[in-house]
Amino acid sequence: MARATTRDPEGRMSLGQHFKELRNRLLISCIAIAALAVVGWYWYDEIFAFVNGPIARVARERGDDEVMLRFQNITEPFAMQLRVAVFSGIVLASPVWIWQVWAFLLPGLHQREKKIALVYFFISIPLFFAGAAMAAFTFPRLVAILLGFTPEGAANLPGAQEFLSLWLYFMLAFGLAFLLPVVLVALNQVGILSARNMRRSWRVTLFAILVFSAFMTPDPSAWTMLAMAAPVFFLFWCAVGVAFLLERRRERKNPGRYAGLAPDQPTPLP
Repeated sequence: MARATTRDPEGRMSLGQHFKELRNRLLISCIAIAALAVVGWYWYDEIFAFVNGPIARVARERGDDEVMLRFQNITEPFAMQLRVAVFSGIVLASPVWIWQVWAFLLPGLHQREKKIALVYFFISIPLFFAGAAMAAFTFPRLVAILLGFTPEGAANLPGAQEFLSLWLYFMLAFGLAFLLPVVLVALNQVGILSARNMRRSWRVTLFAILVFSAFMTPDPSAWTMLAMAAPVFFLFWCAVGVAFLLERRRERKNPGRYAGLAPDQPTPLP
């Protein structure tokens, strides 16, 4: 006779059930990454041509073959193709595995918090891809500038693995930087950071964005740093505007919510 399973009326799960849920979420994420890694493997030649494009362009302009990517041993081309495939799978499957993270955390949230978390999830994905696309647009120009410092008669043979790592790191940095407005609006939503304080600290924020951009862009000139800092700073002001709109909306629903609060007194949670 089959044994009937009973559910906790309060929706609680045992520790073992939590681990099983985590295992299932990780399994789904790994399957999605592995399946979409096939896309990166199949289109490897096109991806490599895009990454190697600025180097090949500089070599054509110089009219020599002393500027090119260098593989150090016979196994490195295979390792590089495998790495490109895995990275492609992680990026393309990001909506899947990010959703699995959210789905694992959502049962512990209230109904209103679930709606807010879903909104932030659907906003974060296009912002991350927009930052990665900005990096893909900026990186070839960065490479051309850096290779321009190679004197005539000298060879510049960057390692393929190091060059690929720099390219991936660059795209990841841009993608994460574009998530700044989501973080700021979320902090405002839970009452940690008010829109007034956000607007008041714009100089500190600008300085922090410039420092972050300087560390993430190894270009000795300021153009690439500004190419990253300018859209991020614009998104910061968008976050400030959204925060003011959200506070005004909460004030209309609950008049006098912020009345009598000192400048250094935290606002009540929504």
